[in-house]
Amino acid sequence: MTHKITKATATLLLLSLLTMAAQKPNFSGSWVMDRARSFGMPGDMQQTMTVIHTADQIELETKLIQPNNERTIKDSYILDGKEREFTPQSPPGQPLPKGRRTSNWLPNGNGILVNEVTTAETPKGTVTSQLTRKWTLSNGELVIDMYVDNPSMSYETKRIFAKK
Repeated sequence: MTHKITKATATLLLLSLLTMAAQKPNFSGSWVMDRARSFGMPGDMQQTMTVIHTADQIELETKLIQPNNERTIKDSYILDGKEREFTPQSPPGQPLPKGRRTSNWLPNGNGILVNEVTTAETPKGTVTSQLTRKWTLSNGELVIDMYVDNPSMSYETKRIFAKK
């Protein structure tokens, strides 16, 4: 009898651990960038984000704050791995680039990966850029690693956010 109870307890424990491991993070909340621990952006920029995450969709509103400029950017990701068209952000007065985006869960659901390819027509011809964002939650913080590759440069940023 004891052997059956031990086996049943072990099975329940294993199922509980698998369920916990399979739970995907929820990125919902109001987030403030920890400027001191982030890198790869203008030195005087601050950032806040409001994220609404339901199932496989993320809606976000980002505020980029600099001494003489504040911009609000709204965006969304559908986490199903399908390629979709989207309108990338561009500086005021610049032609709007065209974009294609794929957003999906990382293996084991530990975070998300967003891949974007944008093309813009410039006086020097078509410019293609690639951007990859990786979102993860670590110790209650939102970490966004971003990798940008375009004809003029390649760079990486890391933004670490604390929940408000």
